[in-house]
Parts: sequence; structure tokens; C-alpha cells
Amino acid sequence: MEDGAMRGEGRAGASGDGSDRGDGNPPSSLREFVHARVTELFARMAEEECEGVYRLVILEVEGSLLEAVMQQTGGNQGRAARILGINRGTLRKKLREHGLFPWAPQPTGGGDG
Repeated sequence: MEDGAMRGEGRAGASGDGSDRGDGNPPSSLREFVHARVTELFARMAEEECEGVYRLVILEVEGSLLEAVMQQTGGNQGRAARILGINRGTLRKKLREHGLFPWAPQPTGGGDG
């Protein structure tokens, strides 16, 4: 994997979901993408609701990352753990915490019901 891809550079936000830097261009890094989303979150939340944001963001990002890596590896936990740089036991623990264990690909939407 290229260094830029590991840092989240390049295609983050290029999915056409409206995530951009305010100038019509997609974020150039994962950091910019996350910053834009967190800024949007604060704009939607009342000040008194802004508690536990760190945990909320970490859990959401971690869950999405785990799901993406498991899809990328076809559910191969050994490969997924190597990609993430964690051991397989830690991967399984995290999959359980996010309700993703045992692994089954999540529906992508667009079904009948």
C-alpha cells in the first residue's frame, strides 16, 4: 500500500457524498475528512449535548474501519489483523465490541425491506 493511502490521502471524501473543504473539492486527507465531519456534528448539536464526543467519534471511526477491513479481506481475520497492525485476539475483541463478530458482511442497502 502506498504511503499516501496509509495516511488517508487521496480519495477520502471523493464518493460524492457532499463532503468537501467548502471549496467544492474533496478533502485531501483523512484528517481533513474527519475534521469536516466533526465540525458538522458540532453544528448540529446543541452546546449542552456536547459530552462524550471523543468516545463517540472513536467508536464510529473504529467500527467503520473494522467493517471496511473485514470486507476488504473477505472476512479473513489473520489478514485483517495484519493490515490493522493488531493481533487477531484484539481484532476479535474489537469485532465483538462493535457487534461484528462472528463476521458476516453487512447489507449495503437497496433491498426490499
